[in-house]
Amino acid sequence: MNTTSVADQQEWSIQEIARLTGTTSRTLRHYDDIGLLPPSSTGRNGYRHYDAAALLRLQRILLLRDLGLGLPAIGEVLSRHRSEAEALERHLEWLRGEQTRLARQIASVESTITAVRGGERLMAEKMFDGFDHTAYKAEVEERWGADAYGTADRWWRGLSRDDRSAFQERGSALSRDWIAAAESAQAPDGPEAQALAERHVQWLASAPGTPRGADLAGYLTGLGDMYVADQRFGAHYATRHGGTEGAGFVRDALRVYAERNLQDG
Repeated sequence: MNTTSVADQQEWSIQEIARLTGTTSRTLRHYDDIGLLPPSSTGRNGYRHYDAAALLRLQRILLLRDLGLGLPAIGEVLSRHRSEAEALERHLEWLRGEQTRLARQIASVESTITAVRGGERLMAEKMFDGFDHTAYKAEVEERWGADAYGTADRWWRGLSRDDRSAFQERGSALSRDWIAAAESAQAPDGPEAQALAERHVQWLASAPGTPRGADLAGYLTGLGDMYVADQRFGAHYATRHGGTEGAGFVRDALRVYAERNLQDG
């Protein structure tokens, strides 16, 4: 079998890359247009070609997209000075941790089902195996930077039990109100949606590390894109109609809020 190392000078056409990655030539051209993935060369006929270094960058783009990042946020992550190998190692660390966490959650839920069906006593320490928030350490660092997780984790651990419950209840109430507004066909730029966006920003800002001013505008936009792209958030904001309708409503409302209130911050 003929293999290609990173050091080889082989190039692949845009059609070949689209086929290998399951994406489209149109998507790859868009990545080029926004400066996210320029081709390594362009032929006289205008066809784009990509070398091994471009393939490495594309792999990181697709991995970050699977994490739920929007394209602007992906560009910010890629702009950080880190070798491709180191970046992929960190992402592999997160993937392996996620694999382990899901395996633990599956075993936990299976154990709970067996106990419930058999009329057995539930064991709390087994029911919540795999639900530790620290499992997201590598993911948070990959998305928001090396200091983001540590700052948030220290803040969270420093809260009292009542303060943690209050913060979680604010988030739960906000989610319920977002879903209700989406189901009632409110306009993202309408007064109710914008009031929710204001509450959302205030809730986020109550945690340390949340950006301010113009930086907050980009943060909200990226966060909204993640709500739609990440299936976990899609489920969190799911309406009775299903799909990503609820998450899309939150994204659009946050984008309007950022445009109206934060661009000059």
